[in-house]
This record gives sequence, structure tokens and C-alpha cells, in this order.
Amino acid sequence: MPAITEGLNLGDLLKYEAPNLFSRDQVTVASGQTLPLGAVVGIVTATGKVKQIDPSATDGTQYAAGVLMQPCDAALIDREDGLMVARHAILADHALTWPAAITVAEKQAAVLQLKSLGVLIRKGV
Repeated sequence: MPAITEGLNLGDLLKYEAPNLFSRDQVTVASGQTLPLGAVVGIVTATGKVKQIDPSATDGTQYAAGVLMQPCDAALIDREDGLMVARHAILADHALTWPAAITVAEKQAAVLQLKSLGVLIRKGV
């Protein structure tokens, strides 16, 4: 019988959040991307929409602003039902999703940016 593997879920990512949904923000995910649970995102300054973090960008997405709490398919249109951890939370490092070309130093900088928002990244299992 073949083994069945389950993908990551919110419990794998989110280890603590503040009561009364304080840690969460509803966001618009910009079109042209399909992002998984745990994607580290930045906010486009001109539009307020989120995109996957891009350390080489100059539109605001070079800075980590939060982490998506659910997968989001915005391949064709903007999705206004995105949900991200934006403050006062603890997340497991293994459940974060980064762009393919990001360097270790860029990840460390993004983790510090999240920390400044009160989103702590911890070793998780």
C-alpha cells in the first residue's frame, strides 16, 4: 500500500497568535502569482496589495510584511480574501515558503523584519 503524505497545514505554521484575531490581517493578493501557505510576503507601496517577498524589488515588496495563513491562487485576478499573520505571533521556520533565488542573508534580513513586527520565527517540527 503506498504511503500517503499530507502537505503542511495552518497548525504546522502557526504556533501562537494573539487572541481575538489580533495577529491577522485580511489582504489583497496581487494577480499573477499562486502562493502557498507560509509564503513570506511584502506589500506593494503603490497599491497596498501583497506579493511574495522580493529582496531585489523597489516597490515595497523587498520588505517582509507578513506570512500567508492559507494558499492563495491569484494567477488570473487579484484575490481580496488573502489572510496573513502580520503581528504578535510565533511561526515555525520549516513551514515558511521563500522565493527560489533568495539568499541566506536575505532570509535572515526578512526574519528580522518580521521580528520587528512582532512575528517571531522559531525552530519547529
